[in-house]
Amino acid sequence: MNNRQLEKKSFLKKLIAIILAFGPGIFAIGYTIGTGSVTSMIVAGSTYGMQLLWVLLLSCFFSGILIYVYGNYTLITGETALFAFKNHLKWGKAMAILIIIGIAFGQWNSLMGIMGISANIIYEIFAIYFPQIVQYKYETVIGIAVVVTAIFYALLLVGKYTFFEKILVIFVTIMGLSFMISLFMVYPLPSDVLKGLVPSIPEVKGGKMLVAAFVGTTMAAATFLSRPLFVKGKGWTINNLKTQKKDAIIAAILVFVISAAIMAVATGALFYDGKPVIKVLDMVNTLEPVAGKFALTLFFFGTLSAGLSSIFPILLIVPILIADYQSGELDTSSRQFKIITAFACLFALIVPVFGSNPVEIQIFSQIFNVFVLPLVIVGIMFLINNGKLMKGHKTSLVINIGLVLAFIFSCVISYNGVSALLGFF
Repeated sequence: MNNRQLEKKSFLKKLIAIILAFGPGIFAIGYTIGTGSVTSMIVAGSTYGMQLLWVLLLSCFFSGILIYVYGNYTLITGETALFAFKNHLKWGKAMAILIIIGIAFGQWNSLMGIMGISANIIYEIFAIYFPQIVQYKYETVIGIAVVVTAIFYALLLVGKYTFFEKILVIFVTIMGLSFMISLFMVYPLPSDVLKGLVPSIPEVKGGKMLVAAFVGTTMAAATFLSRPLFVKGKGWTINNLKTQKKDAIIAAILVFVISAAIMAVATGALFYDGKPVIKVLDMVNTLEPVAGKFALTLFFFGTLSAGLSSIFPILLIVPILIADYQSGELDTSSRQFKIITAFACLFALIVPVFGSNPVEIQIFSQIFNVFVLPLVIVGIMFLINNGKLMKGHKTSLVINIGLVLAFIFSCVISYNGVSALLGFF
């Protein structure tokens, strides 16, 4: 083996080591960039171009702050979020229960859409090679959904944090590379990217709803509340404060870069030709003539990876929150964990079985995620500014200002979401 081959092998090993070394931030990416996020970005990019890029930027900025403070609180105090809410805040019990209900509703509704989209994408891939299954589309989609759900439930029963993390690393890496390579083939005008950083809301039907969905998927309360348990699962302690900070920053940056790439591809390929996406499989007919089969395959592979990377964390979220509320410790081998995740798996099959439009379900479910966001922000603001709990670790003025701005932003978006839902019905 010559020196060049050794160098290539060494570089590949280093790259794999870097990817596998990614911390709990990988779960933040898994929760944030699922088919809900991909769907919202595709619909936004194909319908409004880069106009909502500013919403994405603000959401990711505030998300980075919240991921950081939730992780820091746990490393300093040893307590998880809902457990701390219940024990240290005046209305903590009621707040924690409302948060669990709100997140469970939003995330499980999102799970239905994810399974519907993922099963349809796998079906389309099969249909390319086995055209005879087209006449059995409904049965095939249900069969695929059942198999995927069963595989993920079996993986959950392994019950090890490190195992979950490695599975997510694989899906997120494939997803990120797929979307970034697609961006090099289809991209928007630089002037449109700059215009997208100027705050504005599309003055059309569904514009407000999409803004709320954007924030619901990129500022997902589930991401922040699960952070403490994943930090503990990683084995980090107060000695890892700097590592935790870096992990939070990297997670927020990657969420923005990948999400912006998805929106940009949809803008370059569809918006300029006036081809908005209403159903997920509209992408098959509209993207291929513009970008070619290779880019289409990459984009769908990325979308599928986004869906599969989200199924894992979403199946985990409700048992995580309940365990957090009860004791601050997650036992993945408990009977409670197995029953709740089994119910979530059955819930995931609703869209494939009843044949609803998974794109509408995804956007609709993301809106509900914003309603608990103000509670999640207020709760952690009180905790991190409690000197007794924080053992002398003072929260900086910059972080507090960031949290106040995040709270105001979340309230505005929640109001916007209510208006959008009232308009929808």
